[in-house]
Amino acid sequence: MLQRLVNLRKSRKWSLQETADHLGIAKSTYAGYESGYREPSLQALMQIANLFGTTVDYILNRTDDKQEMKLELTELLDSKEFVLSLDKNPLTTEELYDFIAFTRTKRELQTNRDI
Repeated sequence: MLQRLVNLRKSRKWSLQETADHLGIAKSTYAGYESGYREPSLQALMQIANLFGTTVDYILNRTDDKQEMKLELTELLDSKEFVLSLDKNPLTTEELYDFIAFTRTKRELQTNRDI
């Protein structure tokens, strides 16, 4: 996981501080994730996956397939022809990505329980 986090960050040419700022956490917290000093929570892993457009499974070395989220999703949301809402409020793109990440994680947990 550690090297994947470093590689994802460096592929964006972001510093530790820039990455932490995007995640809304302290630089020391994110640096701890990359060094192995700290373990991110499931919520933090989902945020990191969303930030880098990949999956929690990829970050955790469970797959080599980044399964990057499709640009078509953003294009669909921007088209204004399709609105997904919750409690009568339209979901933002970030909320939709969180929903996708949550659903993938939930499916993985269910698959592991069935084994």
